Amino acid sequence: MIHLKSLSLGPPAPEQLQAFPFSVPVVAGLVGQTIELTSAVTFLVGENGSGKSTLLEALALAAGSITVGSEGVGEDATLTRVRPLSELLRLSWARRSRRGFFMRSEDFFGYVKRMRGVREGLEQDLRAVDEEFAGRSELARTLARGPLLKELHALRQRYGEDLDHASHGESYFTLFKARFVPNGLYLLDEPEAPLSPMRQIGFLAMVRRLVAEEGAQFIIATHSPILIALPEAAILSFDGGVVRPVRYEETDHYIVTRGFLNSPERFLREL
Repeated sequence: MIHLKSLSLGPPAPEQLQAFPFSVPVVAGLVGQTIELTSAVTFLVGENGSGKSTLLEALALAAGSITVGSEGVGEDATLTRVRPLSELLRLSWARRSRRGFFMRSEDFFGYVKRMRGVREGLEQDLRAVDEEFAGRSELARTLARGPLLKELHALRQRYGEDLDHASHGESYFTLFKARFVPNGLYLLDEPEAPLSPMRQIGFLAMVRRLVAEEGAQFIIATHSPILIALPEAAILSFDGGVVRPVRYEETDHYIVTRGFLNSPERFLREL
């Protein structure tokens, strides 16, 4: 399902034009333009520095997305520089979704730290209850421990025993499975970073199921030739200072990867 139909950028003040993020060619080219989102899955591709992550961050702010990280989008200091851009974004909704989340691959470590703190806090509260109710009836102690145990159980049910106890890729994949819900808008920046090729294919399977069965929408900035191969997805290229739709076979991801796999010796000779 397409929740967010399009986004457009209003004109910045004259004094903003030479400053980041309006100095990024793609952003400057978007003033007065509209990006139509024609698929429930849209991939943003382009070289490093092309502006895809900048626009995705501003979109998360403009949409008021929940974040998977150590802070919410409203408090995250790393988003300070894109706030002026988010304030000029105009979003057109078919149906505004308050579900889903925004996540950059590097935010995962902050989220694990936050979940670890929640778990350790609950365990500390349990120990305090045991001390406070020492010598009192077992029923009173059980009743006092009940809400804390319920919260710990909910964490384990959702994320397993502990996100820290698995490899980076495994715990990352567990997080996706736990946090994907129906009718969500998901803004993801390089979700493939810790995932093996097989895990990326598994991630695509989750995306397809959520789109087909649960009414989800995804906007994903990526460098992965595996992810952008999703047949029903739209691909927007940020290369060349403009945002334009491209076919999978036209992307550098496809062209370079295919060329390298067909003849790695030639590529290595030319390094």
